[in-house]
Amino acid sequence: MGIPWWLNEALASARWLVPWRRAMRSAYDLLVIGGGPAGAIAARTAAQAGHSVLLVEKRPAIGAPVRCAEAIGTGRLAEFVTPDCRWISHELERTEIVAPDGTSLLLDAEMTGSKAGYILDRKIFDRELVRQAADAGADVMIKTRAAEPIVEEGAVRGAVLERGGKRERVGADLTIAADGVESKFSRWCGVETKIPVRDIMSCCQYVMTEIAIDDTCMTFLLGNGKAPGGYLWIFPKGERMANVGIGISGNRSGPGHRAKEYLDRFVGERFPNGRCIESIVGGVSLTRPLDCTVADGLLIAGEAARIVNPLTGAGIYPALFSGNLAATVASEALSRGRRDKAALMPYDEGWRQSRLGHEIERSSFLREYFLTLSDDMMNTIIHLARSPGIGEIPTLALMKELVSRGIPFPNAPARRGS
Repeated sequence: MGIPWWLNEALASARWLVPWRRAMRSAYDLLVIGGGPAGAIAARTAAQAGHSVLLVEKRPAIGAPVRCAEAIGTGRLAEFVTPDCRWISHELERTEIVAPDGTSLLLDAEMTGSKAGYILDRKIFDRELVRQAADAGADVMIKTRAAEPIVEEGAVRGAVLERGGKRERVGADLTIAADGVESKFSRWCGVETKIPVRDIMSCCQYVMTEIAIDDTCMTFLLGNGKAPGGYLWIFPKGERMANVGIGISGNRSGPGHRAKEYLDRFVGERFPNGRCIESIVGGVSLTRPLDCTVADGLLIAGEAARIVNPLTGAGIYPALFSGNLAATVASEALSRGRRDKAALMPYDEGWRQSRLGHEIERSSFLREYFLTLSDDMMNTIIHLARSPGIGEIPTLALMKELVSRGIPFPNAPARRGS
């Protein structure tokens, strides 16, 4: 009898976990805190460059629990990893946006220039990224918490790690904090990370089966009565299964008006015979990125740096992009024997000046605008977008058309540094 697949997977995974009982190295070139996409890609990039890397994750398993709708654009994923059917649940061809009055706007590949994207299985995807980091030479430790930073002469020089009640100091020339939206490590290092309540999206998601949907299309539903300050989503995973979720503005959440209650009402109306096999709750930061994402000896990546799309809450691609860039800049600094903030600033400047940085800036502006819209205004925008030839209307003309219909479009903020 052969080895069961689940045992084979467990044995394969075990080779890249560093047992606590083994004498740990007292120091590494790079310490990465957080085993999500940002941390895993950072560890892989730095290890591939020949640096000694330690990746630590506080949870007992990589990729769990899932706190994500699991969607990413096809081209963007391919920038960092070769798509694999093992962790791609489904491929989507188009996007549907539904106005409060039920009017539907369909965006297909011909209009957007690419397919809508993939729905990932994050549990498998995240573990694969960490496996790749380990294969590149990084040490990996789970159930290991960064309890406090090691700070010498104002610079981060590693962390005190805790596992099973035991603590050990691990020095590092540089540290990347990629410990998610709940990041404490950056705050302990003196970085201001407070998030206003209005900038936290309160989220709830069900993995549902036995539901009738168009499995080629990812759907977003708008409406202040359905999802105040946010939206509902249906992301197909194939075989009559989908991630069905909601995100609402944190300052509009309260007794009788919580994300789960809005979602339950929607599911009861839309999928009365569907079955929920998994539920996820949590918060997503939609605030602007940190004022600066580096300090002496420290780089901050992914959600820990608030590098997410503030309009949609999408964070997988920003995590991959920022994690890879952070490790690239860290590698260059290490090769020059530099650990100071000035040597790490190309990371902060690089992601802000990238296409991603500009998208985040625009999305932040659009989110502020979106929060002012009534349902009638949202209906008008969707109706206008459905007009013949809308794809040929330049942005400025579209803004003027909105204003002519009584929907004031505010001036965009000046770019950083302008």
